[in-house]
Amino acid sequence: ADNGPVELTPVAIQAGELLASRLFAPHLGCPKMDYNLIATTIFTPAEYGCVGLSEEAAAAKFGADKLEVFMTEFSSLEVGAAHRPL
Repeated sequence: ADNGPVELTPVAIQAGELLASRLFAPHLGCPKMDYNLIATTIFTPAEYGCVGLSEEAAAAKFGADKLEVFMTEFSSLEVGAAHRPL
């Protein structure tokens, strides 16, 4: 069931708890954090974001014929404001 957008603070808390368990209680066999459905972004002059598996990993897991890939491009407000006509 879809519970709406994922809040990043609980994701960071869960990742920290799993890491601490692996480091300090390795006998419990704690799993690593699964980031497959967590949005990722990189804040640089050329911003980048993604959600889910890479196209290559999804093709390997589900088959290339079963993929539907969505891509979009946008200009950030910073870039758009700098290049607007006067």
